[in-house]
Amino acid sequence: MVVGTLKIEFCLPENRSLKGKRKVVRSMIDKVKSRFNVSVAEVGSNDKWQKIELGISAIGNDRRHIDSSLNHILEFLDSLYLAPMVNSEMEILNL
Repeated sequence: MVVGTLKIEFCLPENRSLKGKRKVVRSMIDKVKSRFNVSVAEVGSNDKWQKIELGISAIGNDRRHIDSSLNHILEFLDSLYLAPMVNSEMEILNL
């Protein structure tokens, strides 16, 4: 079994409310879930208006497939232009 995790940080420099942040987060999560078969959640900075931290996980039996899927998700989120990406961390574990 191969487990892949991806943590991505985004910045919302012009955002002035938690409501505005939630709108962007919900849009990102919905778009990723509708296009990819992965789990997605906001995993940090819940009360910070100008920072988004998303966690994404995928499970499979082929390391190359998991790596490819997570890279496609990273490129997809970047191409949405909803918020500039600040940092990303990927980890793939063989269990």
